[in-house]
Amino acid sequence: MKTWPEIPARADVEAVVRDYFDLLRAGQVDDAAQLVDHTPVPHVLRSLWKGSVGTTLDEGLGDGLPADAWSTDLSWLGELELGDFSWGDSNHFYVEIVYRAQVSELSLGFWVKPVGDGWAASGPSTLW
Repeated sequence: MKTWPEIPARADVEAVVRDYFDLLRAGQVDDAAQLVDHTPVPHVLRSLWKGSVGTTLDEGLGDGLPADAWSTDLSWLGELELGDFSWGDSNHFYVEIVYRAQVSELSLGFWVKPVGDGWAASGPSTLW
């Protein structure tokens, strides 16, 4: 996981989250998990699916896909983008998830926390 010797600047943390997300989108899930103090990957993928592709399934636009499509073919991740980052008063922030040019109902939450002799980005949590 990426660590800093002191509390990192917001831009540095955001860069790690962008790298994390780029790796997820490329299907390099294990590599993405190495960048942050990570929430279990299946939970993150399932939430991303439900908050993006899953909403079109609810609208009948994705009929015929198997129930486990979110885990068997990760190509759908390529349609996701990061939106705006929103920082709270402390070291917590969330980032919007954009699917097909629309901000989804799902955001990913991260925080900066002390680890060992430094600081790391932790997460993501899923926010609905």
